[in-house]
Amino acid sequence: IFFTCGPNESMVVSGFCQSPPVMVAGGSVFQIQRISLNTPSMSRVKRFILAMGPPSQSLGIAQVKIQGQNKEMLAAACQMFLRKPEAEIAHIALETLEGHQRAIMIYKDRQKFSQQVFKVASSDLVNMDISVVSYTLKDVHDDQDYLHSLGKAKRDAGIREAKAKQEKVSAQYLSEIKMAKELKKATFDIEVNTRRAQADLSYQLQVAEEISGPLTSANKITLVSSGSGTMGAATVTGEVLDILSHLPESVERLTGVT
Repeated sequence: IFFTCGPNESMVVSGFCQSPPVMVAGGSVFQIQRISLNTPSMSRVKRFILAMGPPSQSLGIAQVKIQGQNKEMLAAACQMFLRKPEAEIAHIALETLEGHQRAIMIYKDRQKFSQQVFKVASSDLVNMDISVVSYTLKDVHDDQDYLHSLGKAKRDAGIREAKAKQEKVSAQYLSEIKMAKELKKATFDIEVNTRRAQADLSYQLQVAEEISGPLTSANKITLVSSGSGTMGAATVTGEVLDILSHLPESVERLTGVT
């Protein structure tokens, strides 16, 4: 009789001078025994007790397989699992994974938990020459919504922190905008006052020039005596000084410029 097998199983040829047994992963021979190389998907809902919390449930999903390309692992797997149905092999692997899942169960970091179970269970199952293709912690929940409350509290704390940060940034931006406006206003005021001072100075110079013009162009000054007092240079000097002392007040009354 001639036998063949696909890539998802291995044939073990034993007896009739075959020592050691020949294992054929995907090929053809005459007399054989078969061992599955499929990758079954296993899942199990398991109850556990949190260190600080109510009873909870976890759902873990794993894929395992016997490595047909590794001859040493395949030979060892044949010693333990040959003639066992695929369901029984999957059950043995599932029990091993479940034990590690129960031992490592934590609630703070799902990704870290999955990685830890994968690491520890892989090293244990490899002794049975079964490799863990993948492991995923699909769900963790409890009847009292304890885990949900933990996540909600963490989410609310994150929202409050983000809101406080947003308010702080907004207040900072408003303060910077206010300072920029005040600085711009101060710069504008300085520019306006500077131009006003320049205009006032030009006007004062013009007024002084117009007032002093007739005096500087006069050829002589005639003094008329009222009949009392003296006449002479001293009188002229006194009159000029008196005019000069009253000139600023007169200019201010006429022009409004000090």
